[in-house]
Amino acid sequence: MSPSFVLAAALLLTPALGAPAPAPQVTVPASFGPDSQVSASVQPSTTGYRPEYLENGYSSATYHGPYTGTPTTLGAADGPTTLAASIPALPPNPTATYYNTEGVPLNPLPAPYTPAGGLGTNGTLPRYMVESDFDFESIALGLYQEWIELDLFHDGLARFSDADFDAAGLGPEARSLIQFMADQESGHSTLLTNMLGERAPQQCVYDYPYTTVREWVDFMQRVTRFGESGVWGFINHLDSREVGQLLAQSIATEARQQQIFRQMSGLTPMNVWFENGWPQSWSWTHLAPYISYCPENTTRLAWQNFPTLRILNNANINRYSPNDTAQDGSETVGPRIADPSRSNITGSCENLNVTGYGCGPAIARNKSEPLSFPGKKILFQWDAPGQAVGPNQSYVTSTTAGAPKFVGWSQQLNLTYSPLTVTSNDTGYTYQPEGFVYGNEGIINGTMAVMLTDLDLFVTPFNTSLLNPHIVALGLYQAG
Repeated sequence: MSPSFVLAAALLLTPALGAPAPAPQVTVPASFGPDSQVSASVQPSTTGYRPEYLENGYSSATYHGPYTGTPTTLGAADGPTTLAASIPALPPNPTATYYNTEGVPLNPLPAPYTPAGGLGTNGTLPRYMVESDFDFESIALGLYQEWIELDLFHDGLARFSDADFDAAGLGPEARSLIQFMADQESGHSTLLTNMLGERAPQQCVYDYPYTTVREWVDFMQRVTRFGESGVWGFINHLDSREVGQLLAQSIATEARQQQIFRQMSGLTPMNVWFENGWPQSWSWTHLAPYISYCPENTTRLAWQNFPTLRILNNANINRYSPNDTAQDGSETVGPRIADPSRSNITGSCENLNVTGYGCGPAIARNKSEPLSFPGKKILFQWDAPGQAVGPNQSYVTSTTAGAPKFVGWSQQLNLTYSPLTVTSNDTGYTYQPEGFVYGNEGIINGTMAVMLTDLDLFVTPFNTSLLNPHIVALGLYQAG
């Protein structure tokens, strides 16, 4: 059938402009038919806990809680040997000299409409598999992240009642959206498993900190923050460009998830011009405390676990006046690095229908009183190294840094510093610095990484991991 005939047929079926509208259908269908089914292979549970289906129709693992056994292995995965204590800072690549002053291609085109250069552009058949230890460990970390999100998104749907969700302002359509995001994680975990091969990590058992719907949603906006930033930090360092391509297509949905969870938390959906990238060890430090235990022989990771940095007066996102947040850490639900704000408080903004102060779910929110601001005094408490964390309590926090002297703030395109005033062996404070990306766009905003360091080392988005040997402790700051 020719395109012109199809177009003509379509026009014949379209009511003429100005014609009376057809009468509305008044017969409401009693059923819309069965769900569409696609053949699939469901992998059996390897953790010993089968999914439990609750009365509200959602499912989750039957156990979430702490690990109570004794670890049989300790420490991060290691190679045959370690060649140096750290990666040295080197001068610019001597071959990185291209600069175009003409505004037109300077080299012969390999094919029509194809400028010279690029990687993976010579027609070679793509291979969508990791190509190095760096690739394997990075994608394995990404798979650990996808597994927890798959479980986490399901868990809250199953744990809380419809009445709980309605009271939090999240109706059936919002719950359906979260269910869809959980389904996205099924696809993401399948993709990363395929790119890793037979030693891909399996799904584990998790230990979550929330007790209310709002705390669950707040926790998810924090988890998706370090999940997203953890990929932006390594994706352009991958040896396999093909793996990076598919990973980018999955992490783009993670960015949307983080924005949606911020909206459901009553936060501004977007308050930065650029998303921040994190080294893998930062992401693993945030993720590991929430993994209770994993199946035997689960692939271990090589990344570092830093000691936890707690922001004692991290703004409670559930307060209509964030400056009234307690100064002793009691408005965070627990001591772990990404624990959400406590929601059962006096002075809650959850059901406050006042512009600038309400924080119920919404497309957008503006805070008349911001969560943070330049000059705000920030109170810290940090752990000593040597703490057992992660799956089976089998990883150990560590640092190679000296005494803490600075606070590093990693957001947007910048890593900026402020001086740390130490008040005891494990406490101190600083004042939130003012800084700008471009124009009047402030650096510090959103959900972001903050750390104590022994040196104010200059790093940029492509070499942030050079700071790792100088990090004393790492935390998550709720700036906006």
